[in-house]
Amino acid sequence: MYPWFALGHLTAFVHFSNKLAERGHRVSFFLPKKTQSKFEPFNLHPDLITFIPITVPHVDGLPTGTETTTDVPFPLHPLLMTAMDLTEHAIEDHLRILNPHFIFFDFTHWLPELSRKHGIKSVHFCIISPATIGYLLSPERKLESLTAADLMQPPPSFPPSSIKLRAHEARGICAVTVQQYGSNISFQERNLYALSHCDALAFKTCREMEGPYSDYIEDQFGKPVILAGPIVPEPPNSVLEEKIAKMLDNFKAETLVFCAFGSECILKKDQFQELVLGLELTSSPFFAVLKPPIGSETIESALPEGFEERVKGRGFVYTGWVQQQLILRHPSVGCFVTHCGSGSLSEGMVNKCQLVLLPNVGDQIINARVAGGDLKVGVEVKKGEEDGLFTRHGVCEAVKAVMDDGSEVGKLVRANHAKWREFLLGEGLENSYVDGFVHKLHELLE
Repeated sequence: MYPWFALGHLTAFVHFSNKLAERGHRVSFFLPKKTQSKFEPFNLHPDLITFIPITVPHVDGLPTGTETTTDVPFPLHPLLMTAMDLTEHAIEDHLRILNPHFIFFDFTHWLPELSRKHGIKSVHFCIISPATIGYLLSPERKLESLTAADLMQPPPSFPPSSIKLRAHEARGICAVTVQQYGSNISFQERNLYALSHCDALAFKTCREMEGPYSDYIEDQFGKPVILAGPIVPEPPNSVLEEKIAKMLDNFKAETLVFCAFGSECILKKDQFQELVLGLELTSSPFFAVLKPPIGSETIESALPEGFEERVKGRGFVYTGWVQQQLILRHPSVGCFVTHCGSGSLSEGMVNKCQLVLLPNVGDQIINARVAGGDLKVGVEVKKGEEDGLFTRHGVCEAVKAVMDDGSEVGKLVRANHAKWREFLLGEGLENSYVDGFVHKLHELLE
């Protein structure tokens, strides 16, 4: 396993490694040195999953000691990708010794060629949904001259769906795809090369949810698409931090709004303030885990005037890493306001809390449209059509829509969420998918 050095990617690969190790497969997992301790509690099979520490080379402009995307602001991520590209020779040395059957990767586009040289099969294990890859990176699109206007429409033979981009979203995604990401290659070219040159594409989803999108990708890229199923993560080998557990215990069942935007999302100060004021407006208890907004050193300095006094005892804003899985399982949590990263969405789907969707960038937007539109399991916060800004009233409205018993929209999403939750946790579903996945891997070796 060699995932991109972002916590969401590393976490997804660790969960998948656990599923393979459960079946007796030996997994070697490359990850940055200091990050290893963060993931040890999630390694449920240390006898079969070996973490192999990788030294992240220094790159000019990258702060010393940088290992993952959480260590640096978004504009410096391309430099971290450059550093990861510089590990190619070290990875080749390891592969020569380990001689695995497969290497699973995502952003390191040079791995298919490298692995082929050593007789190893490469699998692009994509934590981004088939819907996102199909919509944004289909070879049907004129990718070399892609414009924001192009992205407003799906590719010509894309399956019918609820995915529709607004003008501000299309502009944002278009700007990201053409930017340089690593040494002399754009984000779009890197992904397209990885998707086109690997031996197989793999996704952590199931046919029942994203079958048409998976078939579309298989047809477009002309190679096997293997679905690993929902990969419902097992709870980590740890208990909820005492301070947080005590705070959550103070509230009645299913009344608290938990808001978390992942390890990378940094809002502008005005949007940060609208978000927390929206949570205040709900009158519900809330716990928000956010990064300090752009231009603010601390969370406290960015909070609106008088906010802390007004919400004392019922509203908590926190920064830093938290045990999200364990928080979502806590009985007091009734609503999850999420940025719609694929890991967070799947964790939300298998818990009882209702979903409020507030995507920020890229694939999160398409995830939100699939969850809110195709599956109807959550309510998306309204944003301005052109400027993409949300208001405190929009946040409050979405939370109340899923939380209030009398809400018609709430009844629909609660019923759908319960249906899909039952499906995802259904006995035998995951096993049949992972067993089928392993079977397909054997076929690739024949």
